[in-house]
Amino acid sequence: MLFKSVLVSSVLKNQLISLVKENRISHAQLFLSQAGTHSFALAVAYAQYICCQDRKEDDSCGVCPSCIKFEKLAHPDLHLIFPNCITKIVKKDPDSRQFAQEFRDFVFAKNYHIDMEDWLSELGGENKQATINIRDCSNIIQQNSIQSYEGGYKIFIFWGLDKLYHAAAPKLLKTLEEPEKNTLFILLTENQDKILSTILSRTQLVKIPPLSSDTIAQQLVTDFGISSQKATDIAEISEGNYVKAISLHENSNELREMLKKFETLFSSMSALKNYAIAQASVQQVNYLSVQDTIASIVDLGREEQKNFLRFVARMIRNILMLGSKNENLVKATTDEKKTMGFFTKVITLKNAQPILNECNDALFHIERNGNSVLVFTDFYLKVSKLMLKL
Repeated sequence: MLFKSVLVSSVLKNQLISLVKENRISHAQLFLSQAGTHSFALAVAYAQYICCQDRKEDDSCGVCPSCIKFEKLAHPDLHLIFPNCITKIVKKDPDSRQFAQEFRDFVFAKNYHIDMEDWLSELGGENKQATINIRDCSNIIQQNSIQSYEGGYKIFIFWGLDKLYHAAAPKLLKTLEEPEKNTLFILLTENQDKILSTILSRTQLVKIPPLSSDTIAQQLVTDFGISSQKATDIAEISEGNYVKAISLHENSNELREMLKKFETLFSSMSALKNYAIAQASVQQVNYLSVQDTIASIVDLGREEQKNFLRFVARMIRNILMLGSKNENLVKATTDEKKTMGFFTKVITLKNAQPILNECNDALFHIERNGNSVLVFTDFYLKVSKLMLKL
């Protein structure tokens, strides 16, 4: 992985390059990012640059034997550690080494835009507790005691450090504090609060900023050849998360369907208040349409039901911002913004928070396997009542 292929700020790339040039490489570095950044790619590019046999001014050469091995994630001095669990194939005592090829294939398939949920799905371990376990830590200690194969740095990249099993963490502390010469630990996490303070105190923090909407939009056009308008719309609601942006692109039809369902439910609620709905392009609907919409939401399954409630919550917040003349704070697609304009008079400071509370309550009950039809019917009636009080 070359630095030029990593989707992070050029400032951060240059900082890491300077550390290598000035021989100021800290032996343990914690890369802190939010979800959907290219943090794993950055860690690999950094490691590749350190080991490159013919470094350029601003990147690895990409053609030396070391770089070629890194491109395949097969360099003998590169050790990848990541959450793992028992699967149908590995039924006992799992560790990262047993899933090395599966993880490499996963990384390449995702073009380094990797996400923990996707990895667990790849493993077939969505309902299991994946961890970096004691066996992983023992393997690291063993590898650390062995001289590097090619005479340079030994580099350990931990992806998902917050999944480090707490009972395993103490085994690593001494190694992190006093590693062998020319050993580098790159620890990646999106949840600093879940990292033990004893580990935090032994690392140098490197913060990876979220991606800008413009960067995400440009990358979507490059990767998928979509129109600039569609890319901009997706980037606006991706919250700096490129993995989420990819998912929104791949599921754009589902996003449009959620917007239609929102329009149906909330147009009906608005009509109950006897607002002049005719002046909006969203047509008045009857309760039979509401029942059909609720049934269609229920048929989607619980994960999509939760996604719809999160979508509603985002729409409510944006409508409130739009009605408060804070358009610059609205993060929505062009179609969503058109729909939001129809509801600024019925969703205001007086009822927005209670409506959001109802969203959270409905989400709570769906997560706990409540009857979905009853949950969404109750949600519709309660929100309608909140609008009637306006």
